[in-house]
Amino acid sequence: MIEHVYDRARQARHVNRVLVATDDERIVRVVAGFGGEAVMTSATHPTGTDRLAEVAAALDCDIVVNVQGDEPLVTPAMIDQVIAPLAADATAVMSSLRTRLTSRAEYFDPNVVKVVVDRHDVALYFSRAPIPHAREAAPQDDPPASAWRHIGMYAYRRTFLGIFTSLPPTPLEQGERLEQLRALEHGYRIIVPETAHRSVGVDTPSDLAEVEAIVAAAAGISHKGHPRR
Repeated sequence: MIEHVYDRARQARHVNRVLVATDDERIVRVVAGFGGEAVMTSATHPTGTDRLAEVAAALDCDIVVNVQGDEPLVTPAMIDQVIAPLAADATAVMSSLRTRLTSRAEYFDPNVVKVVVDRHDVALYFSRAPIPHAREAAPQDDPPASAWRHIGMYAYRRTFLGIFTSLPPTPLEQGERLEQLRALEHGYRIIVPETAHRSVGVDTPSDLAEVEAIVAAAAGISHKGHPRR
């Protein structure tokens, strides 16, 4: 899975270098085995963003993208899209992505993070709750048109990473268990453009089965590995 994500990241047009940051020597060996570049980090980081900040502090670049190794459906285009707001606006420090949310099941699923944005694609709030609330909607109605699914990929201004990880955790962040709310609560903008692409994070065996089926379908083979007829 890591090799798959690594290869996709390398294909992004605006990426100059791909690194795997990990505290696990087994992952380092796997990455070295397919010719990739891995960096060992401290094992005491409370979050992946802290791990990213440790590695970014030694890099000579302006923008750093955090691509999760358990997001095998990420596309090179998505990585380019998340970079674009920071490349276009020197005052922007953090960006992410959103995609249309059309399923009622996803809308009410607390494991699916929702985001609402202003007219300039700047995040107003992220939540596990179904936001925005459509007061006049019937229970069977589809999610409102302004409901968006958040995709957990982030681009940061490298200098902002150190600032962000030094900020104290905030009440909304801790209540929702969503780290990006720390930036909003401290007054920083997160630009969240729309993408037509979707991604499925692999957190459970059922997630893995879903991703395997999607990848197999795209490759023209059955889920059991046989060519489709």
